[in-house]
Amino acid sequence: MNWGAINFDWNQVRSFLATAEKGSFSAAARVLEQSQPTVGRQVAALEHSLGVTLFERVGKSLNLTSAGEELLVHVREMADVANRISITATSQSNTIEGQVRITASDVMSVYQLPPIIKQIREMAPRLEIDVVAANDLRDIQRREADIAIRHVRPTQPDLIAKLVAEANAHFYAASSYLDQVGRPKTEEDLAKLDFVGFGDVTTMIGLLNSAGIPVTAQNFRTGSKTGIVAWELVRHGLGISVMADDVAAMTPGVERVLPSREPFKFPIWLTTHSELHTARRIRLVFDHLAKQLRNYA
Repeated sequence: MNWGAINFDWNQVRSFLATAEKGSFSAAARVLEQSQPTVGRQVAALEHSLGVTLFERVGKSLNLTSAGEELLVHVREMADVANRISITATSQSNTIEGQVRITASDVMSVYQLPPIIKQIREMAPRLEIDVVAANDLRDIQRREADIAIRHVRPTQPDLIAKLVAEANAHFYAASSYLDQVGRPKTEEDLAKLDFVGFGDVTTMIGLLNSAGIPVTAQNFRTGSKTGIVAWELVRHGLGISVMADDVAAMTPGVERVLPSREPFKFPIWLTTHSELHTARRIRLVFDHLAKQLRNYA
């Protein structure tokens, strides 16, 4: 076996196969229950790792190149094998039962977790999954949660923490709001507009100032300590806020502000107690979350 020649990711192959069979990134994203940008990135990464062009755009559709058609034959064979492996693994997972409590931010709980939890339920139908949507740091040591998904690394010594992705975020606003106030061209233009606050406004101002956006408390006329509420305020045209690109891609009626600006980067940490990690039900959920959350990088 030439292990060095196997230099691509199965998630990239899945995105290629779905795009080839469905004819577009958007259609592939629907069947894979991912965002369109994620599917596009996965296909581009596969093209880069293989050193070939797999699709060419003709009008609004994507057509396979000759290299793509040749690869498709082999990828379908891989998919058949993967399905058989999945069936075997599922038969083992059917014996796993009990409750697993996952805590994540309210935005992630609404937008990113549901399709992943659906996959886990299909793998292990006797599991009970409880999602605790909270923006504070729940205490795993006191069993307020079994698994936590957070954007800061925990410091407790008896916790297992895994950095599973580093996601991108940009400024976003409702198109209706930008139609009224105009689309800013510079960071100085941006600082003249309304912002929607999320959490502590003073902290937000400090972060934005350090990023070169000269906002003050006067920019923040609306806000909420609940992320999903703050995002709804943005969607309804009350101002600008920073949001993960994958969440924005799933939200109709919003658009990126200063689209050429470098993204904000934020880590996604997956955490559990070292003793809990040995439990089969916790390990299954932890490993599947780690695998799927990589798609948001």
